[in-house]
Amino acid sequence: MVKLVLVLGDQLSDTLSALQQADKVRDVVVMAEVGTEAGYVPHHPKKIAFIFAAMRKFAQSLRDQGWNVSYTRLEDAHNAGSIPAELLRRAQEFGTDQVLATQPGEWRLIQALQDMPLHISVLPDTRFLCSPDEFAHWAQGRKALRMEYFYREMRRKTGLLMQGDQPEGGKWNFDHDNRKPAKGDLFRQAPPLAPPDPVVDEVLDLVAARFAANFGQLRPFTFHTDRAGALAALDHFIIHALPDFGTYQDAMLSDDPYLYHAVIGLYLNAGLLHPLEVCQRAEAAFRRGHAPLNSVEGFIRQIIGWREFVRGIYFLEGPDYSLRNALEHTRDLPALYWGGATRMNCMSHAVGQTRDLAYAHHIQRLMVTGNFALLAGVDPAQVHEWYLAVYADAYEWVEAPNTLGMSQFADGGVVGSKPYVSSGAYIDRMSDYCKSCHYRVKDKTGARACPFNLLYWHFLDRHRDRFAKNPRMAQMYRTWDRMEDAHCQQVLADAGAFLSRMEDGQII
Repeated sequence: MVKLVLVLGDQLSDTLSALQQADKVRDVVVMAEVGTEAGYVPHHPKKIAFIFAAMRKFAQSLRDQGWNVSYTRLEDAHNAGSIPAELLRRAQEFGTDQVLATQPGEWRLIQALQDMPLHISVLPDTRFLCSPDEFAHWAQGRKALRMEYFYREMRRKTGLLMQGDQPEGGKWNFDHDNRKPAKGDLFRQAPPLAPPDPVVDEVLDLVAARFAANFGQLRPFTFHTDRAGALAALDHFIIHALPDFGTYQDAMLSDDPYLYHAVIGLYLNAGLLHPLEVCQRAEAAFRRGHAPLNSVEGFIRQIIGWREFVRGIYFLEGPDYSLRNALEHTRDLPALYWGGATRMNCMSHAVGQTRDLAYAHHIQRLMVTGNFALLAGVDPAQVHEWYLAVYADAYEWVEAPNTLGMSQFADGGVVGSKPYVSSGAYIDRMSDYCKSCHYRVKDKTGARACPFNLLYWHFLDRHRDRFAKNPRMAQMYRTWDRMEDAHCQQVLADAGAFLSRMEDGQII
């Protein structure tokens, strides 16, 4: 009997387990652009366009390899509107109830497939280096799950940057070399732009017509949308940016959104690149003397360490993970996240860049937009939805633990041992944002005081019972306790006034 082979928009890999288990002569690949996937959050138009264009090109590459592909476009009159409905329609068309699927990366889709009246064989997603079962085995019996120790196991498993059973250079982690601010450089090369082609142009017209109200600028569209383009982007990074990636990976500049970042997360997460091949190319650059160890180790850690770790957390913690709110934060996400006016220069740049590019690097997400939401006590569910919607590389398996765990501490410490909060001093040290800001980063109180300064202490004060005994935060509470009472009361009053203005919808 013919089997349907489901390929989702983030599973664009020839090595996909469902394809590997299928019969090219007999079986039918099912791919579909559907409204439920395009609209379950208000995705950035660039994100929708990237996925649809990449899907169309991948479907054609499968046809070129001899596969029978039944592909549904969003605008097709017979489009059933959801992945389950499309499977049912194709099952009736081909007279089968047999489906091969690779495990989706979101509980929402996993559960939707489980509820279907078809015989669906869900296969492991072997494109990752650590399966959910392997991660659960590693996590069993541990008091705390920390990425650093998981990362060391992944280094041993893959052999990346290893000398026998010891790490290259005698250390596992070179982060102390990787926290330098950057200066403007007219000759720094940005990631290569993808040339326009008819497939992309057709998709852009569709997205412009259907999703004009979504937050984000659709054109110019410069993402690559096939494997060849993704490999070209990877090669460009290895040659031009990897040598300085580590040193400046935490830096932020107003006029340089990319710095030395790879901007390949969207290609990895859609399946156009494989994590091991990416890391092996980076390691090869180190072995031939092209890139220093601190840069290569830092880059590899992001992929086989952090990326694999957060996926493990997502599947370990289960479907309710996205509902957690350990700090009981309830404020609404301010309009500035959707492009509303703000006097905070760092937030204006981070959100504006997100609007224009569907991209921001990890420190902009963690220590600017995420830091502010956490300090201001914004409902983590709203923060979660925003991050899932606005970035081209965002899928729930990777986004939820990063947002709800690392950024918002909504999981109560599953991902991180402490909340990632800072005053304006960190942003000032790592960026040029503060120089042209309405607020003054040196001011601790008053109308022009940096909101991060005010909210930092307000956050610590209101969560004292939870964090005062945390070894990594105790020093900050001692600092707070040494301040004069009058100063502390003024800080809290100014922070409260700022939050009131934010809640009233005033420009902040």
